Amino acid sequence: MDNPFQLITDAFTPEYRVNLSIQGLDGSIMLTLSKAGRVVAKRMISADQRDDPQRLKRLVQSIQFGIAIEQGHSALAILEAMTDSDTFKLPLPAAKGRPGQRPFLRVAV
Repeated sequence: MDNPFQLITDAFTPEYRVNLSIQGLDGSIMLTLSKAGRVVAKRMISADQRDDPQRLKRLVQSIQFGIAIEQGHSALAILEAMTDSDTFKLPLPAAKGRPGQRPFLRVAV
């Protein structure tokens, strides 16, 4: 089995700073993603989720989905992209006053 900590880190870097910290004796960990000094997402990951590759993949996709929604992407477009491949690109919302100049958001699992 692949290292779950490495899988989580690889899914979110280099776009985000990834911090994983042990939360309890049960093996749960806290995932904190930050960018430009602000917390983008924070999730508790149970030992069961961490140790099951399928559950871990779904958790990562769920976090990516939530971040993309907060950035203004269409939920339907994101779900379609997630079902089409393991790695996909979505355009980021246009900056005010700069339509058409949109960088891409890379999401991978």
